This record gives sequence, structure tokens and C-alpha cells, in this order.
Amino acid sequence: MNLLERYRTPVIALLVVIIVVGGAVFLYRQTSLPNSTEIVISPPSPEISVYVEGEVANPGVYTLKDSDRIEDAIEAAGGFTPDADQSALNLAASLRDGDQIHVYKVGDVPQKVNLNTAETLLLEALPGIGEVLAQRIIDYRSENGPFQQIDDLTKVEGIGPATFENLKDKITVR
Repeated sequence: MNLLERYRTPVIALLVVIIVVGGAVFLYRQTSLPNSTEIVISPPSPEISVYVEGEVANPGVYTLKDSDRIEDAIEAAGGFTPDADQSALNLAASLRDGDQIHVYKVGDVPQKVNLNTAETLLLEALPGIGEVLAQRIIDYRSENGPFQQIDDLTKVEGIGPATFENLKDKITVR
């Protein structure tokens, strides 16, 4: 007990110093750190803008609902003209903000396959593209969005440089 009584005052002083320093550090951190900021994440806009051109009554930019289809964009543009090749478009295809829809005249449809809108059967008609690769192309654009350039096709599993070389003149992303 003699030892405890002998060091009692320095131990108490040390504990008081630790408490005071700890309190000072706590108060400093509370006052010197910036207040937390609130992060607000807004949901995506329910509206999109698409450009409709070609053989429609009123070409232009139209604001549509996010869930609308090509058919809705054509309707917003006043419908097809009598010269429009209506079978060249998949009217049930979904739209994305910034899409450009071109309606061709009958007989003017380009011989290139649009990677962003082509259905499985049309993709399978390309040389070297069978059922499996056609589905991979569709899956890729569903997961990653539309192809930005034709070279993006090489990002699809199973399409290498040789296959791309055979296809590059037969495809488009327009």
C-alpha cells in the first residue's frame, strides 16, 4: 500500500491530463471538420428527346416518355409520308434519350445492318454471324447501351479482328 499511496497523486494528475487532452481533441475535431453534406440523388428524367428525320410529315426533335417506342416517335412526327418504307423500322423498339430515327424512302434503305436496332434474324444474315453471336450482340447492347461506333462490335465475345474485317462494310450504328 505504501507504493499506491506514494504514486497516487501523479497517477491522478496523469488521468486528469489524459481526460483534458482527450476532451480538447474531441472538441477540436467537432468544430474544425466541415459539417456533413447531404447527397441528393435524383431519379432519371421520365422524359427523353429523340430526333426523327426522313419520310415523316414533320421531321424534328420530340420530347417523349422514357417508356415510349419508335412507333410513338413516328406518331409524334406526324406519321409516315406515302413514300416511307415502313417495314425498314422496328416500331416496337425502345427509345433512348438522344436517339436519331431515320425513315427511308421505299427502295432507299441502305444495305448496311444497324447494330443498334437489328433483330436477331437480320444479324444472322451477316457473314460469320450465327444464332449465338447474334444473341451476344443483342445482349451486349442491352447491357452496355447502343454501339457508339462500328469498332465497338469487337467488344462482343467471339467477334475478333477477322470477323470484324468481313463485317465492317456491311454494318452501321446510325
